[in-house]
Amino acid sequence: MPVMRKNEIEQMLPEERTKKLNELRTELLRFKTMVSSGGTIENPARIRELRKTIARILTLENSQKKPEKVLNR
Repeated sequence: MPVMRKNEIEQMLPEERTKKLNELRTELLRFKTMVSSGGTIENPARIRELRKTIARILTLENSQKKPEKVLNR
């Protein structure tokens, strides 16, 4: 699975983002478990991709939850 970009994540519905976030976290946990048990994974860079994609989704969700701050000058 290729890296998900910001515009792809923005186009997803909130339910889809939540589902995708859970899938990515599960996959990341599986990879981390394999590495910690002494196994090897086919693509070690995939762990970094997963972490960055999870961060992108969480950043977008958090920015949508917070109201825009209005600067009083």
